[in-house]
Amino acid sequence: MIRWNNQWRDKVWSQICGPWDIIIIGGGITGAGILREATRCKLRALLVEQHDFAWGTSSRSSKLVHGGLRYLKEGKIMLTQAAVRERNRLLDEAQGLVTRLGFLLATYQRDNPEKWTYGVGLSIYDLLALQWNHKFHNAANFQMLAPRINHEQLEGGYSFVDAQTDDARLVLRVIREAVTEGGYAMNYVRAEELLCDDGDVKGVRLFDVENNRTADVRAKVIINATGVWTDQLRKQIDAQPHIRTLRGSHLIFPAWRVPVAQAVSFSHPIDYRPIFIIPWEGITLVGTTDLDHNQSLDEEPSITAEEVAYLMAAVESGFPSLDVSLDDIISTFAGVRSVIDTRNVEPSKASREHMVWEEKGLLTVTGGKLTTFRLIALDALEAVQHRLPNIKPIKRRGRMLDAADIVISPTTKLDEAQKTRLCGRYGDDILELISMAREGEFETISVTFYIWAELRYAARCEGVVHLDDLLLRRVRLGLLLPQGGESLMHKIREIVQEELSWSDEQWEREEALYKALWQRCYSLPDRTAIPDWKKMSPKLKVNTPVSTH
Repeated sequence: MIRWNNQWRDKVWSQICGPWDIIIIGGGITGAGILREATRCKLRALLVEQHDFAWGTSSRSSKLVHGGLRYLKEGKIMLTQAAVRERNRLLDEAQGLVTRLGFLLATYQRDNPEKWTYGVGLSIYDLLALQWNHKFHNAANFQMLAPRINHEQLEGGYSFVDAQTDDARLVLRVIREAVTEGGYAMNYVRAEELLCDDGDVKGVRLFDVENNRTADVRAKVIINATGVWTDQLRKQIDAQPHIRTLRGSHLIFPAWRVPVAQAVSFSHPIDYRPIFIIPWEGITLVGTTDLDHNQSLDEEPSITAEEVAYLMAAVESGFPSLDVSLDDIISTFAGVRSVIDTRNVEPSKASREHMVWEEKGLLTVTGGKLTTFRLIALDALEAVQHRLPNIKPIKRRGRMLDAADIVISPTTKLDEAQKTRLCGRYGDDILELISMAREGEFETISVTFYIWAELRYAARCEGVVHLDDLLLRRVRLGLLLPQGGESLMHKIREIVQEELSWSDEQWEREEALYKALWQRCYSLPDRTAIPDWKKMSPKLKVNTPVSTH
């Protein structure tokens, strides 16, 4: 087992030519899940990711671990049942990483469907989960649960229970457990070309982006788990495109500015799509849009001016007394997800079910939900087990995450909530994290839940190559703090330069690149281009530029 510490990339590259049973292309939750299940089956497995682990959709979701209540409306009973049961298992096995989230679903006279339809859907939802969690509240009682919510035409609403997570951290924990059990994973390694023998894919030419080196690598099975890039890889075997790319964008507010004790959902006044306002990691997350993404996949996605106005209109509609403005927004982010292109006109109606299929020796896995990553991985392995004669039995009832059998010293300067959180996020690696903490590094970072020891551990042991890997995916400070954590850069620099052996010149280059990326993709777009959401009619989007609000 190779640890992700000093010189780990060279150590992995020295063994890159295998032999391998499986090569997995794509380092999001789907690829991570396949790598983990492959190691459980005692396969020699390698995962490569062209950017950072969880760089794409898997760090830019709405952070929900749920069964997809709205999928019941589409008749996806089996999809919902599988998801709610996987959600419950994650709640049991990943305490501190996957947490229960109370949900409030507001119903108004304008809504379509009406409240009885929601009631039927929630009843089925709870029955599939084998638990009864939902309850209807009249308007007066609902306002007590969500004090600042718009009360005009409010009929009341439902309360129920779902779950949430740090999506990027879930990916990292799954990959780390796979590596601990003998798997191999490298970020910033691009699949340049599929290698074919007699018309079938037998290998892949890999390019190490950071060290400018190439290797031809072969395996019994090549798996395409690249998400929105799926068709780009399939194009090399002359396959017809199957993927539709959709963008979902979000706004992040300080928790005090948009205060919600639990998630609140209601219909957007313009198109009646469900909007979520969610407490997450000490901030408030508002999302999401659902639009076709027609920009280049080579560019990191960002929220558009129209999407900002759409989400601000939602907050204005749901919580008019808050009188939020653009100045209240800490950060933004946009994610692009892949769905199977069924030629459905409305993006929100495109299927979220996953698909697994084989073409000319290339197994493609795409679509699906964060919650069901383990089931997707098992389906992928079952599809190729005929080509893996040495594969151990695939266990459908196995654990999703390893049990963390850890005893933390009572003298450690962490309270019980922090211990639970860190155990969930790092599993058995928590003891190593604690051991390398220095004086004062159990203190929280600004207003976040993170402690400085996490930053040091991530820099030393979690495959960080660039500053944005650390601040946007390992510890998420780039989302949670104004200007991406700029006010803390001096202290961050002290830790990062020591742990990554960066020269002053390299730090300054990385800091400049990070700040430019943050401004381009995680801040607000040009304010003069943002439509005035206060004038947006439910029947027509008015594109009137305003300056500030």
